[in-house]
Amino acid sequence: MALASLGLALSSHHTIRLPLVFCVRKVRHSGSVAAVESVVEPVSLVKEESEGGHVPVTKHGVAGRDSKGHQWKKLSSEELGISTKLISKPTKTVLNGLRRKGYEVYLVGGCVRDLILQRTPKDFDVITSAGLKEVRKTFSRCEIVGKRFPICHVHVNDTIVEVSSFSTSGSGSKSSCKFGNYFSKPSGCNERDYIRWRNCLQRDFTINGLMYDPYTKIVFDYMGGMEDIRKAKVRTVIPANVSFVDDCARILRAVRIAARLRFRFTREIALSVRELSSSVLRLDKGRILMEMNYMLAFGSAEAFLRLLWRFGLLEILLPIQASYFASQGFRRRDERSNMLLSLFSNLDKLVAPNQPCHSSLWIAILAFHKALVDQPRDPLVIAAFSITVHSGGSLFEAVEIARRISQPHDSFDELLDPRDLDFNNALIDHVVDLAASVKTVLCKMTDPCYVSQAMSKYPQAPCSDLVFIPWALSLRVSKIFECVIRGMERGSVPRRGKKINYESLALGSLKEVRHVFARIVVDTIYPPNPNRKHFST
Repeated sequence: MALASLGLALSSHHTIRLPLVFCVRKVRHSGSVAAVESVVEPVSLVKEESEGGHVPVTKHGVAGRDSKGHQWKKLSSEELGISTKLISKPTKTVLNGLRRKGYEVYLVGGCVRDLILQRTPKDFDVITSAGLKEVRKTFSRCEIVGKRFPICHVHVNDTIVEVSSFSTSGSGSKSSCKFGNYFSKPSGCNERDYIRWRNCLQRDFTINGLMYDPYTKIVFDYMGGMEDIRKAKVRTVIPANVSFVDDCARILRAVRIAARLRFRFTREIALSVRELSSSVLRLDKGRILMEMNYMLAFGSAEAFLRLLWRFGLLEILLPIQASYFASQGFRRRDERSNMLLSLFSNLDKLVAPNQPCHSSLWIAILAFHKALVDQPRDPLVIAAFSITVHSGGSLFEAVEIARRISQPHDSFDELLDPRDLDFNNALIDHVVDLAASVKTVLCKMTDPCYVSQAMSKYPQAPCSDLVFIPWALSLRVSKIFECVIRGMERGSVPRRGKKINYESLALGSLKEVRHVFARIVVDTIYPPNPNRKHFST
């Protein structure tokens, strides 16, 4: 049965064959560019049942063309190397529940792209032939959310799976009205193909316009997404300037995708991002915070910051950090590193799309680094500060541990040459002062007047007073460093061991955030070598 192919038979091994069109044999990460190798070779045919019987796929997997010349491809998911083991259990529950009711059901969007690249998707988007009311009837814990673009939230244990319907997807949107200017219905296409094609037209980028049926094991490519995956390119479905004006959040999503996958922009996207960069200020601040969290908390923060700087977005979204880049003499395409990038590089080593951190962690890193820019510190002070944060306020013990560090420290402008701090009281005073400085910076980061002056030395740069960090969140971040000033709370137990509890980290557990923050800082100041274990107390 088809259900078994997704549920019970997930661990079965399939014979590896050459692909219909593209075989994603290997994803190579070389510097900032990922290369996806391809093989073009005709092999066995894949058939799909349609209203009129069987619609065969040609020997190259091409099922037709639209008016823009995109070849419609129907590809074998097995031959593309897609493993259903990467599909989360809650998603399988939703897929199987709808399939049992007789509805068509597909995975769509970025999750299909990630499955092809053999990456663990951040989340899964499901689309079905069932109406939203039918979806709600299928699951006991399900509600319809959204007015303009209604979808279903299906609750499976502690996870929410988003389900959209072909009957409502894209209906009435501005985009769907505009698509008629760029595409027209191909002649001779069957109704199922047409419905799927129309839905893929609503997608932002071609590599997100892929649709996967895990039961028939077919990937539908109507937008040329596989070709762009092969070329490691980010390309909009409709002209980039039109797409970004229609939804300026796509600018940030384009940067996020390029950073995470190490893909390149098409020339059209690169020009449009630069020209329309300031339009992201139209977004709700909550939406900007959500997009920034996607970019900084999921394992590609360093690449994301580099792209923001390269395309002139950093001075709009993070003007304080943009001022730092400018003061360092960083060129737009600079491949050098600095302390800020090194901190986020070490964060990237500890988190992943399926193991993200809470936003309080990366905000803490930004505030900590700014405090060092304002007043550089002795490496010993930073080490003692980090160990104190890790232990939850055991300052005297942290000072003793810091003094035993023999590892050479890295060289950054934010670090002073080691000074003579023979007395523990003097060292403790410097540590407490650093904690107070970080808390002061946090207050400034939520002050629009202060933020607006960050780039004042560079009048040619755009002026931005954007503050997207809510006051409540800044107070939560401030608590990370409160223990350095006030000491350990009564009854608290220092965290031990180096293993990260990712569930607690994602929820913003104070102990877990402190632990990971300390690891990042210590590994930045004292870069680990292969023979040295990670920092732990």
